[in-house]
Amino acid sequence: MTFESLILYLETSPIIAYVGYFFIFNIAIVILEVIIDVCSSKKRRWKDSLANFAIFLMNQVLEKTIVGSIGIIAIMPFHYLTPLNIPIHWWSWILAVIAADFTYYWMHRIEHEHRILWGNHSVHHSSEDYNLTVSMRLSIVEPMIEWIFLIPMILIGFTPFQALIGLTLVAQFQTWIHTERIGKLGWLDLIFNTPSVHRVHHGSNKKYLDKNYGGITMIWDHLFGTYQKEEEKVIYGLTQNIHTNNPLTINFIEYKHIWNDVKKCKNFKDKLRIIFGNLIWKPYYFKQKNKDK
Repeated sequence: MTFESLILYLETSPIIAYVGYFFIFNIAIVILEVIIDVCSSKKRRWKDSLANFAIFLMNQVLEKTIVGSIGIIAIMPFHYLTPLNIPIHWWSWILAVIAADFTYYWMHRIEHEHRILWGNHSVHHSSEDYNLTVSMRLSIVEPMIEWIFLIPMILIGFTPFQALIGLTLVAQFQTWIHTERIGKLGWLDLIFNTPSVHRVHHGSNKKYLDKNYGGITMIWDHLFGTYQKEEEKVIYGLTQNIHTNNPLTINFIEYKHIWNDVKKCKNFKDKLRIIFGNLIWKPYYFKQKNKDK
């Protein structure tokens, strides 16, 4: 697949129409939930919801200009390097979605485990509400680097087109699960990513932290020991909430926290570990300073 043929697929392939329909459906249910909440006087933080819409619009503008091009340009060299080739066929679309779901699991898990990536992903977790607009609350920086996680799919033979669309479908599936209006769904909660399962993922409760990373299915969470049922009332947000509705602050505040910690480090090794290490690690002298205070 050449760069030109990839662009042609993105413009003319029939599956792009279905991606578009899926996108419109997701927008429709977000608006419908807002209308239902207004009519039923359901309590929600409306400034928070407006911030989510604002972040969504920022992402749409960036995706249609700079960000959308970065991933396409970046993954093409890996496609040229691999001798493997999986043809675009109905059965390869099934495999592509499964592979993208597996890719999403590890991308999502790694974003929770390394602080610089959490700087991106924490945007999505920073709302203390849980409604469909939260699905729109996605980092404006994150899409610029997510293409890196598609490299294994490209190297085993999937075309860049199928890798990109596969991950897009996995992401689009998850809009409907950001709601409290759908309760537990029995056995479906064990197999698929459902509202109950994803509420757990958004919980800051100790037992809910770093659980349920799956995109469409919970298979990988069961397989790798990160599955957790919804068992107690979920407390949404971060373990230390940011208390702001400014879209730019929401997107960049964790980078500010990282930088502040980097400035306090006494050596280069600790600086690197603060940036790229896990979320909770701090040099021993940070704790000593806190005791002194």
